[in-house]
Amino acid sequence: MADGGSSLPLMVWFSPAFPVGAFAYSHGLEWAVETGAIHDGETARRWIADLLEMGSGRNDAILLAAAYRAASAGDAAALREVVELGVALQPTAERRLEATAQGNAFVTAARASWPCPTFDLLASAWPGDVVYPVAVGVAAAGHGLDLGQTLDAAMLAFVANLVSAAVRLGAIGQTDGQRVTAALLPAVRATAATAATSTLDDLGGAAWRSDIASARHETQYTRLFRS
Repeated sequence: MADGGSSLPLMVWFSPAFPVGAFAYSHGLEWAVETGAIHDGETARRWIADLLEMGSGRNDAILLAAAYRAASAGDAAALREVVELGVALQPTAERRLEATAQGNAFVTAARASWPCPTFDLLASAWPGDVVYPVAVGVAAAGHGLDLGQTLDAAMLAFVANLVSAAVRLGAIGQTDGQRVTAALLPAVRATAATAATSTLDDLGGAAWRSDIASARHETQYTRLFRS
């Protein structure tokens, strides 16, 4: 168990220094900036809030919680269901790349530097790609980290990466980026709290424009990001 079950490992795992390559992905946000749908702090805040409340952010939190519970219980069959569903839910090729490339990278790095029995359970349950939130849930369970704290940290990292993308694309400045992050903290907490008591039956979303943005990004002429 890492550091006696404290939340410090979460700060390491969600640090930009942890080698998952999150900086390379915009989650379709690059297309939204290109079309002007995101052009200032308020439009960025609304876009990301929708993802947290009724889109991929919400689903990621539910998948993380389900993986955490399955791994904590040592239930290989339940964990396999979560992993397989997590991959199947990705709506576009680029979103699948984003989710699985980061997930696989997290498993590789964490298994080498933060080993725990739940990684062996994951390997026995599923031989293929793993999406990022599921990988984090497995690691958090293996190290006895609190589920609520893990969900808070994961959703904050989700927001921070999208805000960083908006800043790097020039849609907002650094100060506005911090304002957006601060304004989204209530949504981060609410999404995490809801996911902690949700099941796979609660998966679903209505952030259709984000999915369309991801598909359109695949053929966008000028791109800085992989998604």
